[in-house]
Amino acid sequence: MPNPTILSEARNRPQPRRLALATRIAPGLLLCMAVALAAVLLQRVEVALLVRPWLEALVLAILLGTALRTAWMPAAAWAPGIDFSARILLEVAVMLLGASLDVGAILAAGPALPLGIGAVVALAIGASYGLGRLFGLPHRMATLIACGNSICGNSAIAAVAPVIGADGRDVAAAIAFTAVLGVAVVLALPLAMPLLHLSATQYGALAGLTVYAVPQVLAATAPMGTAAVQLGTLVKLVRVLMLGPVVLGLAALGGSGGRPPLHRLLPWFIIGFVALAAARAGGMLPAAVLPDVTGIANALTVVSMAALGLSTDLRAVAGAGARVAVVVTASLVVLAVIGLGLIRLLGLA
Repeated sequence: MPNPTILSEARNRPQPRRLALATRIAPGLLLCMAVALAAVLLQRVEVALLVRPWLEALVLAILLGTALRTAWMPAAAWAPGIDFSARILLEVAVMLLGASLDVGAILAAGPALPLGIGAVVALAIGASYGLGRLFGLPHRMATLIACGNSICGNSAIAAVAPVIGADGRDVAAAIAFTAVLGVAVVLALPLAMPLLHLSATQYGALAGLTVYAVPQVLAATAPMGTAAVQLGTLVKLVRVLMLGPVVLGLAALGGSGGRPPLHRLLPWFIIGFVALAAARAGGMLPAAVLPDVTGIANALTVVSMAALGLSTDLRAVAGAGARVAVVVTASLVVLAVIGLGLIRLLGLA
């Protein structure tokens, strides 16, 4: 007969660990929430003064977080909560966005869209790697930049690094610049919509093809409406799914490291996103809950944007080196040109 005292102790044992984890996360999480709240209030001030928000709360949260990080270096105690907000909250938000995806409208683009995205990633990796080598970057550094630019920024760099045997300095330099440039792209990309005469759908596709990370796609497409957000998110997630084949291909070509774990090749939140999108398409999600799910996803995204800003050190650009800066920037321009070519080729309206 089991001892009730022992059973009680076993049930209660994880509680101190959960409490300790919550205590570690709380300072950084509250800081991110405060920055997010300030961004929301600033957006409301914009609406009151200018009728419409010229900068959405998502973008304002990045700007405020980056400005705060530039002026003040958070101590180590803030880091767990900031990291939790930038990763876990964001992944939950992306998963929840699957419930708002209009699968029927997306499928209207046909199979040419995912095939085209795969072709864009392949062409961009080749062009970016060639630029890196042309500017004298070592093989490993050129590979990191090519995969980071063409697929999903820091996540791709982290997944590829052990496969090709890249050292910590190469990884740090590649991540430092792509993190800062990613924020710059989010702020600058909306200016391309009128200059290139893009529709909301075309803009969403361009953002999904060029912006580094899923949260940055959300921030870049939010001002352009639901159609841009949905297509941009879908295109970006297809790009992320390309990470698995690329990593396996690099390993097959003679990578000096081991194959990364499955969760890096197919993140759980993408599986959740697809599952919720399928549930909505199959009528398994009540229409009444969709606004609440979307609202929660938006709120979590603003908090994660604040964390992204608080994780962006503008001074890191100087340490990345001039050649890395030139190659990353030029590769991004090439990716945008290839992406625009796909948009024109597919005839997206």
